[in-house]
Amino acid sequence: MPCRTIAVANQKGGTGKTATSLSLGVALARRGKRVLLVDTDPQGDLTKSLGWKDPDALEVTLANHLGAVIEGEGLEPREGILEHKEGIDLMPANVELAGMEMPILMAMSREQLVNVWVSPLKADYDFVIFDCAPTLGIIPVNAFVASDSVLIPVSTEYLPESAMTGLLKTIGRVRRQINPALSVEGILLTLSDSRNNLAREVESTVREQYGDTYRVFDAVIPRAVSAAESPAVGVSIFAYDGRGKVARAFERLAGEVVGRG
Repeated sequence: MPCRTIAVANQKGGTGKTATSLSLGVALARRGKRVLLVDTDPQGDLTKSLGWKDPDALEVTLANHLGAVIEGEGLEPREGILEHKEGIDLMPANVELAGMEMPILMAMSREQLVNVWVSPLKADYDFVIFDCAPTLGIIPVNAFVASDSVLIPVSTEYLPESAMTGLLKTIGRVRRQINPALSVEGILLTLSDSRNNLAREVESTVREQYGDTYRVFDAVIPRAVSAAESPAVGVSIFAYDGRGKVARAFERLAGEVVGRG
């Protein structure tokens, strides 16, 4: 099976984007898939959630690799990849990535830098998942260029229209101008509470507005205390509460993602 590359993105924060990247990655690994997670957010939330609590202390991160691509330096693509005990690999990020925005903007083929770095690694993995920052800046665009598809988490706590419009326009521009193979992997409803009228309204609205054009996953990720607690101890929801409703929902999501491939 050729490697599939997925960017998990939403320009609005608080949608469960990092939790989705982490939990989907581990769920795929539990199915025997070789998975590389890539933290592309200077805040390093994915890196911290996997147990590396001080990303700024790491010697090699994504920023180093992008700098090496720009400068033509011979940094081996696997350098700095961290192995997590739950069977996934991680390319971490830290605050140095924020300082890369200007060098990236001034670089030749500036949208291709992540793709240049990750392409040699695809032979080693079945899935590469990019956890994107909640912006539509040059680094998330790099992730889109390097990806086959974009998975969009949408919180059921508010109507998503304005954020979705901007994100879908950006995906469309990347498809037209740089990466014609880019698609929308699907829209994932997150932080759902079935007892909440707004959550039910948002789910209904998303399925009605977008379901004819894009896949809206059958799996819905529920809100749960365990999901908020697991990053604090550096493990996935599967290690923290493997029989809980959130873990079961991410298992269903992984099944849908694998089934598409």
